[in-house]
Amino acid sequence: MSDTIIKFDQVVKRFGALTVLDHLDFNVQRGEKVTIIGPSGSGKSTVLRILMTLESISEGIVSVDGEPLWHEERNGRLVNASEAHLRKMRVQLGMVFQQFNLFPHMSVRRNITEGPVKVLGMSRQDARERAEELLEMVGLANQADKYPHQLSGGQQQRVGIARALAMRPKVMLFDEPTSALDPELVGEVLNVIGALAEEHDLTMLLVTHEMRFAREVSDRVCFFDKGKIKEQGTPDELFTDPKEERTREFLKAVLEG
Repeated sequence: MSDTIIKFDQVVKRFGALTVLDHLDFNVQRGEKVTIIGPSGSGKSTVLRILMTLESISEGIVSVDGEPLWHEERNGRLVNASEAHLRKMRVQLGMVFQQFNLFPHMSVRRNITEGPVKVLGMSRQDARERAEELLEMVGLANQADKYPHQLSGGQQQRVGIARALAMRPKVMLFDEPTSALDPELVGEVLNVIGALAEEHDLTMLLVTHEMRFAREVSDRVCFFDKGKIKEQGTPDELFTDPKEERTREFLKAVLEG
């Protein structure tokens, strides 16, 4: 079994005349924690949206765990993926969005159990036990019967993390998970993600503006600019001694801003 779980091979994404990803080559290894940083419009979130099948690709191949995501094999050749193929692939990825996207009419517990029961075919009892374990993990064991509007933004985002984990994904994707939060609530969400990174052998791909957090949690940091990886390395390499002038400019702006 290959250790590469996510592979972008010469991937292009265009919106009309605008090229957002420009022949991107990008791999993530099983169990690796990778953070993508870069200016607005550099293609960071588009990478996650493509993996979640929220955006299609214009050219190239994206693979998840060795299987094409946006294509499937038919009669020995690759053709555009059917909706059934996309559904099957989507279950392997868990996504935590900027907005919490919880179901407002469902309790916290039901927000977490609904997907495993409906999509994975898990029994209600098993899903409920799993939800209780995950709520314990994110520090919300006593909030299971509340509704989203009764929680703070930080608590809602922690429910969002538990809900994504309940689907037992192979890869967890985090798209600026703290950007919609009040500053005093950012830490509680970053603490949960940091604990996940440290204690579980999860593959994680994060897009964040929180540079100190990226430095602490990542095995590798990739700096995106104009739809390509301009530079990548360990957090120490990238934050302490960036090689590219463009990386240095960006870090100076965000760290001093």
